Amino acid sequence: MEVRTMFSYEDYKEIIRIIQSTGNQAGYEEALTADKFVIMRHDVEYSVDRAYALAKVESSMDFTSTFFFQWTNNSYNILSRRNQDLIKDMHERGHVIGLHYALNGLTDMQEVRHQIKKEMDILSEMFGFPITQFSVHRPSPDVLRENIKLPGILNAYQDEFFTFAEKVTDQTPLKVKYMSDANHIWRYGYPDEANITGYDKVQILTHPFAWSKKGYDNRDNYAVLIQEKYNEMIDSINNECKDFCEFKDEFLEASLIPERNR
Repeated sequence: MEVRTMFSYEDYKEIIRIIQSTGNQAGYEEALTADKFVIMRHDVEYSVDRAYALAKVESSMDFTSTFFFQWTNNSYNILSRRNQDLIKDMHERGHVIGLHYALNGLTDMQEVRHQIKKEMDILSEMFGFPITQFSVHRPSPDVLRENIKLPGILNAYQDEFFTFAEKVTDQTPLKVKYMSDANHIWRYGYPDEANITGYDKVQILTHPFAWSKKGYDNRDNYAVLIQEKYNEMIDSINNECKDFCEFKDEFLEASLIPERNR
């Protein structure tokens, strides 16, 4: 039997194959009125490049999904020229682009609603296509309980796509089966054939920074991700500062990645 490395692209392709076998693949708009669906969603933390790489894996299998990007993220700038180009290319490939909304300490639900709409309008203007879907970054129980619905906008956590319970156990009745790879651990079940085909309605959440061609454990994945961001910073400085070129190789040689993973 073939052994796949967890969080590798081959592992991800098998999840896609299972979804495709059901015939129930759907985006949020289709799922809104469907009796059966499997939604694949990605909340993008830390790296647009990792999201783009995962989108290309999907495209190679004639599969599309929804990618939610943060507007107030310290690790990446979605409005940089390069990242805009990557995200627009994903959109052109058929992937849905949405907002991954960070609460940033807000607790007033009316203000939360206002901020979500405001940020979606800004991103729509900047990207040149409508942003009509959002997910909340690390939603509190209060936010999930609120079941936020806005005119013409879809929330990944609204009750058509997500079943909120104060405490989920194996006995909790779920209208929608939800699985998430948060913290490099599959929460609420691994998306294998039993979990994907065993429910009429399924939503799967991944975080693209966790996925790579090799499929690293949690510690080594962080090491490789940090090295990628380190190299990105070197390239950015080199493109801006002519006097940096004499130092570039020196900094590039200071690899943070363990020898076994290079």
